[in-house]
Amino acid sequence: MSKQGLGVFFIGVSACLYISKYLSAAIFGSNLKSWDEDMFQAMLSYVGPNLTFWSTASLIVGLIYLVLGEIESKKKK
Repeated sequence: MSKQGLGVFFIGVSACLYISKYLSAAIFGSNLKSWDEDMFQAMLSYVGPNLTFWSTASLIVGLIYLVLGEIESKKKK
């Protein structure tokens, strides 16, 4: 797999992790009768910061691979 492909893969993983944080909070609070911003923030706090950390780390790794792949392909030409 090329570095560009690996970079796109890591960016996709980052997007899935980012989405899963908010989806988990929404599923956690799906049994509530009424929602507001404070309630959703409380549900996000139950999910924790781990998904945000790994999403950001995956995004950074993906961008690094993407940039390195582009630099290598320009050097070959």
